[in-house]
Amino acid sequence: MDFELNEEQRMWREAVHDFVAKEVKPRARQVDERGEFNWEAVRKMGPIGLLGLNVPEELGGAGVDAISAAIAIEELGWGCGSTALSLAAHNGLGCAPIAMFGSPALKEKFLPPAASGTGRLAALALTEPGAGSDLKGGVRTRAERQGDEWVINGAKMWCTNAGIADFIVTLVRTDPAGGSRSLSMIVVPTDTPGLHIGPPEKKMGLKGSPTHAVTYEDVRVPVGYLVGEEGRGLQQTLAVLDGGRIGIGALAVGLAQSAFEAAREYAKERTAFGKPIAGHQAVQWMLADAATEIQSARLMVYYAAWLKEQGRPYTKEAAMAKLLATEMAERVCRNAIQIHGGYGYSREYPVELTYRDARLMTIGEGTSEIQRLVIARAIL
Repeated sequence: MDFELNEEQRMWREAVHDFVAKEVKPRARQVDERGEFNWEAVRKMGPIGLLGLNVPEELGGAGVDAISAAIAIEELGWGCGSTALSLAAHNGLGCAPIAMFGSPALKEKFLPPAASGTGRLAALALTEPGAGSDLKGGVRTRAERQGDEWVINGAKMWCTNAGIADFIVTLVRTDPAGGSRSLSMIVVPTDTPGLHIGPPEKKMGLKGSPTHAVTYEDVRVPVGYLVGEEGRGLQQTLAVLDGGRIGIGALAVGLAQSAFEAAREYAKERTAFGKPIAGHQAVQWMLADAATEIQSARLMVYYAAWLKEQGRPYTKEAAMAKLLATEMAERVCRNAIQIHGGYGYSREYPVELTYRDARLMTIGEGTSEIQRLVIARAIL
């Protein structure tokens, strides 16, 4: 794909890759085993623009184009799935709703600290104990207007970054009558009384990207913390998720690239039956398939990002990109373990970690099944 990237995008990729190779990838195993968020690296990301991919330059962000944003998440995924997921959620889910729909005052208050690295991260709370894919009908968290405040009550779960965030953009029901105009997005600072963030979930992978249950007990925030127009929360969420799916697709490509590189190097070094296993056709075919599928998925992700940048509809293409990239990543990471044989199942080698991290990608931000529904509706 590089031959189609412009000069600025190529330089950006090199800069991000070098940063990730130095600050992120060497600590990926430690981040996983200790379940620690890599603040040391993240604190250095503000000045190079990785914390403000969606934030305009006048508000302290990088304001990069959509392809460059995908490149950044891909490179972070190549380095560390946990760090990449938290940064994808921060940029694409936490900051994006405010950048896309927020009032000038809301943008001015919340985006500069989030983009600069002087504050903590951003989060988005959608999923509830009884509402995963069914946001329209399943959201029970309520916000009631009382004077010049919103009073929020309810519960969310699987909220990435909640414990390391300064604010959580929360999808709430503002009209109890229901319907497509009954939901709204409201910014809730994490130090607001009545907001309770549970302990980090114990997960199969991505252990350095904290995920939490969040409860709201008479949480009061100013009326001005409403994101955009009341009753537009469902439409805003779907638009944010379209962009987020490009991010998850890019992250999956990065994970697959990392697993592929590890498998390729191991295949050159490991000998069996008198020669390196890279000389055996069974291994060659797995590597050839991996290289082909990674490039195909990368091009699909970049195409969806290009459509977004052009201001053209991209819901179908974002769903295609996420579906293709995440299912590809799982195959590539699986085969990378297979090429390593028994060693691939051991924590001595990185491919078992990459495989565990990749497993979430077909679930988060819309399952593969939901992506197929989105695509089917578009083509039918």
